[in-house]
Amino acid sequence: MKNKDMMYHMMALLTIGIWGTTFVFTKILLEVFSPVEIMLYRFLITYVTLMVIHPKFDKLSLKDEGLFILLGVFGGSLYFLTENIALHLTSASNVGFLLATAPIFTALLAHLFTKDEKMSKNIWIGFVIAMLGVFLVMFNGNFILKLSPLGDVLSIAAALSWALYTLLLKKMDHKYTPIYTTRKVYFYAILTIIPVFLASGYTVQIHKFMNIAVAANLLFLGLAASALGFILWNIAVKHLGAVKTNNYIYLNPVITLIGAVWILHERLTLYSTLGSGLILAGVYLSQHRKTKTVTINETIEA
Repeated sequence: MKNKDMMYHMMALLTIGIWGTTFVFTKILLEVFSPVEIMLYRFLITYVTLMVIHPKFDKLSLKDEGLFILLGVFGGSLYFLTENIALHLTSASNVGFLLATAPIFTALLAHLFTKDEKMSKNIWIGFVIAMLGVFLVMFNGNFILKLSPLGDVLSIAAALSWALYTLLLKKMDHKYTPIYTTRKVYFYAILTIIPVFLASGYTVQIHKFMNIAVAANLLFLGLAASALGFILWNIAVKHLGAVKTNNYIYLNPVITLIGAVWILHERLTLYSTLGSGLILAGVYLSQHRKTKTVTINETIEA
C-alpha cells in the first residue's frame, strides 16, 4: 500500500469513527431538542463553517443545481429526518445496525438504474443474509410488547435515502471540490428542512444552548460529523474509489454498538447480536468478488 493511499485510508477510517458515534450524541440531544431542531442547528453550524472556509461561488448549470437540490434532500434533510426520528423511537444500536444495510441498497439500486454496476451472485446472497439480520435486529426477540416498528422502518428509509444520495453523487463526476460540494448539499438541506421546522411550530429557545453539554454535542455534530466528516469522506472516495471507501461503512455498527453500550448503557440481547453479525456478514459478502484464476498457459502467453 502506497503512503499516499494510507493517508486516504486513514481519512475514511477517521470519518467512520466519527459517524459511528453520532447516533449516541444525537440520542443525548433528543432529551433537549426535537429531531427537526437538531437537524436545523446542525446544518446551520456546518454551512456557516464551510462558508467561512470556502466563500467562493461557482457558476452552475441548471442540471447541476437541480442535482444539488436532490443531494441536499436525500443526503441531508430526508436522511437526517428519518434517522433522528428513528433515534427518538428506537435504540441507537438498532438505528446504527439498520443503517449498515445502506451499501446493499446502493448495490441494488445501482443494478436497477445503472449500466456499469450490476449485482453479482455474491451480492444477492449477501443481501438475503443481511435482510435476515435486519429482521432479527428489528424484533430483537420481543414480538409483542417491545416492538419499535416505526423507528426501525424509518431507519431503513434512511438507509435507502443514503443509497440514493450515493448514486446521485456519482453523477457529479468530481466537478467541484469536496468542500464546495458539501457546502451546497447542506445549503439545500437547510432550505428543505426549514418548512418542516416552521410547520412543526418550534421556536428558537436560546436558554437551551447555554448548557455546555448541549452546545458541545451540537458543535460535534455540526463541525466534526457533518463538515469534517463529509469533506474527508469525499476526498477518500475521490482517491480510493467508492468501493474501497465504502468498505469502511462496515465498521459503523461496531462503533455505534460500543458507544451505545458504553455511554447509553443499552443492553444487547442474543437476537440483536446475532442479527448484527448477519448484517455485517451479508454486507461483506455482497462486496466480495471472485478473482479470475490465471492458468499456467495464460501466464506463459503473457
